[in-house]
Amino acid sequence: MLKNNSHKAVIIWLLTGCALIFLMVVIGGITRLTESGLSMVDWKLFMGVVPPLSEQDWVETFNQYKQFPEYKEVNFMFTLEEFKSIFFWEYLHRLIGRLIGMIFIIPFVYFLIKKEITGKLIGQCTIILSMGAFQGFLGWWMVKSGLIDNPDVSHYRLAVHLIAAFLTFAYTFWVALSLIYKSEERLNVPFLRKWVSVLFVLVVIQIIYGAFVAGLNAGFIMNTYPKMGDSWFPESIIAMKPLWVNFIDGISGVQFMHRILAHIVVGLVLFILLKSSQFEINKIQKNGLIAILVIVFMQFMLGVFTLLYAVPVWLGVTHQVGAFFLLGAVVYSLNSFRKG
Repeated sequence: MLKNNSHKAVIIWLLTGCALIFLMVVIGGITRLTESGLSMVDWKLFMGVVPPLSEQDWVETFNQYKQFPEYKEVNFMFTLEEFKSIFFWEYLHRLIGRLIGMIFIIPFVYFLIKKEITGKLIGQCTIILSMGAFQGFLGWWMVKSGLIDNPDVSHYRLAVHLIAAFLTFAYTFWVALSLIYKSEERLNVPFLRKWVSVLFVLVVIQIIYGAFVAGLNAGFIMNTYPKMGDSWFPESIIAMKPLWVNFIDGISGVQFMHRILAHIVVGLVLFILLKSSQFEINKIQKNGLIAILVIVFMQFMLGVFTLLYAVPVWLGVTHQVGAFFLLGAVVYSLNSFRKG
């Protein structure tokens, strides 16, 4: 499909960016689950590329870390070697962020000079670059929330940082798909386009709630399914006042919302697949819907096992990866139903 595409180089560039964002999300998940995110206490855009090299450098970096709440209140028994292990993941996370910046900016300038991107595509690529740059700011904004009084990042800021990464991927993937299938004939099915759009919104909300669960460590309680502990609706879900606060700040309430939304997403996927049989759709559109069906069930089961086993690192990361692939499948399907 790319063989005779006039935008082949641009498409490869965009898909490379998507792959790097995926890697960034994976490393970010490991960083969060290993509680490594507050190990780098300053932000140096250029000098921060070079990690501590000598033993003296490591001692100085560790001493900096000791001045902040996480060491004073949580990791006060840490040795230098233990500090190095958490520093690694945050350093790698930031390094990949810088790599993504270079991968997006340098080819963008090259394609502009060579006039390989013109008109609407220039605007789309500029949006992608802006989203990427903003994501870098959001990363430091999130980390900063855990360096003041509370040795943990705000779950709101974590959610904003995570969903920004997912949306940057989604938009980049959308632009790439629009170029890949530029000449493909698409059957106009407004009904399915509407419901896949609703599915996209629900998946985004569910990812936000996944970040809330991670930020509040809500996956470490009520590790049973389908009930929450011994009850379908434990009193802890509505323990806070006013009522609505439970569903954005309450540990039980946030986990409850994440569970309910998972069932709603699965139900909506089944509804869309059932209804799709009533319409004439092409192979690309059908494959997109089948991909969503397969991935949503895998993601649902991953979520259940992640809960039952109280979020081991490998399962937590795999569950986050599943969310990434589910969003990708929804974007692919939505693109196949787009107008024009």
